[in-house]
Amino acid sequence: MKVTEHIQNADGKALFSFEILPPLKGQNIQCIFDTIDPLMEFNPPFIDVTYHREEYTYKDAGNGLLEKKIVKKRPGTVGICAAIQNKYKVDAVPHILCGGFTKEDTENFLIDLDFLGIDNVVALRGDAVKSEIYFKAEKNGHRYASELVTQISELNNGIYLDDELENSHTTNFCIGVGAYPEKHMEAPNFDSDLQFLKQKIDKGADYIVTQMFFDNAKFFDFVDKCRKAGIEVPIIPGLKPLTSKGQLNMIPHRFKVDLPDALVIEILKAKDNDAVKQIGIEWCIQQSKEIIAAGIPIVHYYSMGKSDTVKRVAKEVF
Repeated sequence: MKVTEHIQNADGKALFSFEILPPLKGQNIQCIFDTIDPLMEFNPPFIDVTYHREEYTYKDAGNGLLEKKIVKKRPGTVGICAAIQNKYKVDAVPHILCGGFTKEDTENFLIDLDFLGIDNVVALRGDAVKSEIYFKAEKNGHRYASELVTQISELNNGIYLDDELENSHTTNFCIGVGAYPEKHMEAPNFDSDLQFLKQKIDKGADYIVTQMFFDNAKFFDFVDKCRKAGIEVPIIPGLKPLTSKGQLNMIPHRFKVDLPDALVIEILKAKDNDAVKQIGIEWCIQQSKEIIAAGIPIVHYYSMGKSDTVKRVAKEVF
């Protein structure tokens, strides 16, 4: 079932969903099941599975030369999605990236998903590789998520890269896209970022899931601005409980997110990370309750591969 259909069928009941990371290469699928199992009591209608692009390493090749090697540290998104749908009978939502994909790679990825009966995808540009400052598209790849959305929409209409195909199968993907309530770090300003988001919707995206935020006022303001800009698709808020003092610096730097003064003050007073985790959980619980009280039909959580804090939040909210 499509994500949008789950939302439509909620009938006033708030839905719980979450995102998981593929395990590091060398680990098995049980790592994923160990993350998912504790959260199944909250009846998630779907589970997002991230995709992690390749990284580059350099090895000494002798004679003073370095050999560039491509490494994928977290493979398996398609296989994990198939395993989730088979084991839990819950819709799995794979992330699909511009980075690391050619258009042909993207089409083949989507064909595999269609064969497996996976109805939803989240289309993202993705980050630059760690060795580069700015994002670079693959040769014959997409530069922007809006271009990726266009390709998925075209496949939904039976338009493949090989224009000589006849009687081609039409896919039926529900397309999610990401958004930043506080502006993408590379956007020159909020208004331009909003226009880029609208482009993705105009090209066929069906719903939006936001990056994490810690100030609900900014989320509600973002939703209001989206509606005024003519963006009418569902907007799913993404939340994450803080768990360590180190995140006070890491999260704003990496995700362009402001942390409320009250939250920062409480965390700085905490004696250790156990105390920080409790503060983060309580803050996330209050965020969740306020969002649901405002009529938002679903809340999405970033588990980062660990389910304990998300479970403690969900027990108080759902």
